[in-house]
Amino acid sequence: MRTRATEMFGIDLPIFAFSHCRDVVAAVSRAGGMGVLGALYFTPEELEHELTWIDEHVGGRPYGVDVVMPAMYEGADLAAANGEGLRDRLAEFIPDEHRHFVNDLLARHGVPELTHSDTAHFLLGWTDATARPQVEVALRHPIGLLANALGAPPADVVGQANACGVPVAGIAGSVRHARKQREVGVDVIVAQGTEAGGHTGDVATMVLVPEIVDAVAPAPVLAAGGIGGGRQMAAGMALGAEGVWTGSVWLATEESDTPPGSLEQILGATSRDTVRSRSLTGKPARMLRNDWTDAWEGADSPGALPMPLQFMLIADALRRVGRIRHPRLTPSPVGQIVGSLNRVKPTSQVIYEFMAEFGDTLERLNTVVRDD
Repeated sequence: MRTRATEMFGIDLPIFAFSHCRDVVAAVSRAGGMGVLGALYFTPEELEHELTWIDEHVGGRPYGVDVVMPAMYEGADLAAANGEGLRDRLAEFIPDEHRHFVNDLLARHGVPELTHSDTAHFLLGWTDATARPQVEVALRHPIGLLANALGAPPADVVGQANACGVPVAGIAGSVRHARKQREVGVDVIVAQGTEAGGHTGDVATMVLVPEIVDAVAPAPVLAAGGIGGGRQMAAGMALGAEGVWTGSVWLATEESDTPPGSLEQILGATSRDTVRSRSLTGKPARMLRNDWTDAWEGADSPGALPMPLQFMLIADALRRVGRIRHPRLTPSPVGQIVGSLNRVKPTSQVIYEFMAEFGDTLERLNTVVRDD
């Protein structure tokens, strides 16, 4: 199957698969699509290890890396500080009221304290200063794509990637965001509708994709948000996209490292069981509604802090919840396509079903639309 996206990246199928799991990334790329590893939760050393593993297991096929370099975040003026210095300075902005709220919430659910050795990563890639080392690591590997998941990346990073022969993709939830991406030289725009999991805007995919296709032409656009099968893929491409950007559908694959408690919730959820919440990062992100999201919307909630303070605030809480795999307190980013995820499948089967359903959809359209 040939589109501008497949030709640009040297792939067989215009299916881009975002995942934090290296096994999923490698499996999708080996199947003819492009797996894209979410680098956010890895230190530079950990990311080096993950990418080395992918290099050895991807069979020479292209893959990508996704970083988070938000254009706006609390403490952006502290760019001169980095590492522990930046973390310590930002931590001063976290009110005690918020710390007490998180501790009380976990205490009410019987979540035990952490031991000294269980400290979590506080910042990772939520800021420009902490994401740049991830970019440096990624560009030392034979990646085929560098994507930025939140806002337009810095122009010098786009230039750095392009100088290495690596195209850059940017995710946009509005026409305004898409144009900003193009202004800094981003090569491919991912038009992501509100149905998507994780950080997402409030405009539906069906409306957003053609708006962005028209606004950034002739740049290629990938459709994202609510795409879990061939019918949605056909719809996105009918709206002008050159391929699709997917994420949630890979959470229910055999290769995925989705925690058992979260997987059980995903398999049992409907498309109405997600909410957009600031409780994970401080910016609106779609996730399963549970006790965690409800608590942050409750009357006694102090409200989420701006990025990256919210994640710094809850980093240890997430580690505590994760140790006991508390299903109702685990933030689980996932899109509205979750209602279609009812059993675990091999990644290769998901790819096959995508393309089979895509072909069936085109055939059906040929029978529905007649000239006479």
